[in-house]
Amino acid sequence: MDRVRELINEIREYGINNDVPIMSVESIETISKIIKDNNVKNILEIGTAIAYSTICFASIDGVKKITSIERDKIRFNIAENNVKKSNLNNIELICDDALNTSFNDKYDLIIIDAAKSQNKRFFEKYKYNLNENGIIIVDNLDFHGYVGRSSEIKSRNLRQMVRKIEKFIEFLDENKEFDVQYIEVGDRLGVCKKKNS
Repeated sequence: MDRVRELINEIREYGINNDVPIMSVESIETISKIIKDNNVKNILEIGTAIAYSTICFASIDGVKKITSIERDKIRFNIAENNVKKSNLNNIELICDDALNTSFNDKYDLIIIDAAKSQNKRFFEKYKYNLNENGIIIVDNLDFHGYVGRSSEIKSRNLRQMVRKIEKFIEFLDENKEFDVQYIEVGDRLGVCKKKNS
């Protein structure tokens, strides 16, 4: 496992040096604790990037399988290479747009960490793949401190994206199917636990 730890540090360094959006260490630690506390066995991750978080979570004792989707071919190839180096056999990588993929499988945990403007579409599409008492975690809900300040943003594209995140947070707050908790680590996590029907 020491080799996996070394690899995780190498991937993190590569991500930072090459401007690849990877999860903060605090977010990884927080989600790892959620995985352990809730006895999570299988995970669907939307947004692999270079497989930093994928390998972190796959290396937790008890995680039987993590399926991770990445649409960027270049990042996917790097991710594939990193997974090979990890020698972990509980990771399945899929190169596709997550809005085009479909699964019948059920997951204990779904992590949404992809195109921020599509958070709501990812959430609504994949909530049906959650096990009873399953959890959906959404990363980057603060979006580098811009969320809540969209009216001040000069760039039209950035302003539109931040507004979509703000609308998504409103959608979560009004959602009747999930209990939502926001955790102020990294770039802010939304932890959505499915309510018992």
